[in-house]
Amino acid sequence: MAFALPPLHVSSVLPELVLLVTASAVVIVGICLPRARAELLGALSLLGMAAGLLALVCLWGEPVRGFGGMVVKDGFALFFCLVLLVAGGISTLMSFEYLRREGARWWEYHALMLLSLVGMMLMASATDLIMVFLGLETFSLSIYVLAGFLRHDPRSGEAALKYFLLGSFASAFFLYGVALLYGITGSTNLARIATRLAGSGDLVGQPMLLAAMCLLVVGFGFKIALAPFHMWVPDVYEGAPTSVTAFMSVAPKAAGFAAFLRVFLRALPSLRGDWTMLLWVLAVLTMSVGNLVAISQRNIVRMLAYSSIAHAGYLLVGMVAGGNLGTSSVLFYLWSYAFMNLGAFAVVVLYGRAGRQNLQIEDYAGMAHRYPVLAAAMALFMFSLAGIPPTAGFVGKFYLFSAAVKAGYIWLAVIGVINSLVSVYYYLRVTVMMYMRQPEGEVAPVRAVPSLSLALLITALFTLQIGLFPGGWLRLAHASLGVLP
Repeated sequence: MAFALPPLHVSSVLPELVLLVTASAVVIVGICLPRARAELLGALSLLGMAAGLLALVCLWGEPVRGFGGMVVKDGFALFFCLVLLVAGGISTLMSFEYLRREGARWWEYHALMLLSLVGMMLMASATDLIMVFLGLETFSLSIYVLAGFLRHDPRSGEAALKYFLLGSFASAFFLYGVALLYGITGSTNLARIATRLAGSGDLVGQPMLLAAMCLLVVGFGFKIALAPFHMWVPDVYEGAPTSVTAFMSVAPKAAGFAAFLRVFLRALPSLRGDWTMLLWVLAVLTMSVGNLVAISQRNIVRMLAYSSIAHAGYLLVGMVAGGNLGTSSVLFYLWSYAFMNLGAFAVVVLYGRAGRQNLQIEDYAGMAHRYPVLAAAMALFMFSLAGIPPTAGFVGKFYLFSAAVKAGYIWLAVIGVINSLVSVYYYLRVTVMMYMRQPEGEVAPVRAVPSLSLALLITALFTLQIGLFPGGWLRLAHASLGVLP
């Protein structure tokens, strides 16, 4: 019996290969030149991300499938890869000053960042549950190490341990769901699973199939920080290096939603009535828990952690709405969220001090008098996260809630709007502190750093541009849907 390998079509993983080559170069340079400047390796990492972005542009157009149909570079995957590369690039710019200040200028940081991006991009491009799991584990292992990168800080080690233990537990749930789904349908390919379920009405009502669906929700829910799977978020975000926290708040969420959307919309449309009801409840719970608990936070990183949980709930509203409008609104909101959230963390990094100082919200008192430009940037990001026009956050929430209303989920949209109004309180509290309070004691000077200034400039400009001129990005998000229902 002849054995033939399936066509590989290496171009389907071209951006990932570019990042792998760059990560290998960073490792080689880091080992051979132990005294090489960390900025040199960071610049090499940024160069690799730029080359990966160029590879994405070259692939835009017709979908490219490879590795026996396990990976596809369609518009959907390319859009999420774009979000991931942008998040990685901005986070790397933020890391230059942060690693210098914390005395952690080790070359492993940039190699791990690149490897985590490879896993996330594979996850976004996967059309097979095995490939989803491989991408999930590849980026998770890198993020576990990055979370504990500050070796001298016990809080960083604690964050890494908590994330590793809970992440492993959640991965086991996901893998068990995959095993059950394979046992029922005989395949891990998303298209074949959908065909098998559509062709056999007897399978749809089976309890084991519903159990598999719930286990997949648990696995994805942990990665995108849905309540009640969010308990790791505040501690890990606070303990991890701030530049890593910024990256974690955007990139894993984007990769998780990419796989979540593709698996449930492509493989499980027959169960839409069941998982829509479940996600409706999770969306309400996630929005409410994130916003209500954020009100009581005094540490700005923990506040942004609970804010991140709430935004996962908003994104879930678009997934529940479904259809082209709901799905494209999720893509658009993730693109907007990347800039406004990374911008807020860039201000936190720039205003911070060695040893995790200046992380209390009270430390921002009087910032507008000493650093008006920095305060204006932070106010812009807070307004956008709160959904105040004319920022990217307002447009993103408008399209998410509009999609829910048009799909008939009016009460879900109403609850989302109420939660958004609640969030205004804790976002504006930071702005009030900056503009209407006087600092207690001496305020240490902030050093203008080119890399951080560039990150702030990029995020601020895109936060405004997306809010003022959203049409082009909305069309791109809609055109990226491809074969998704």
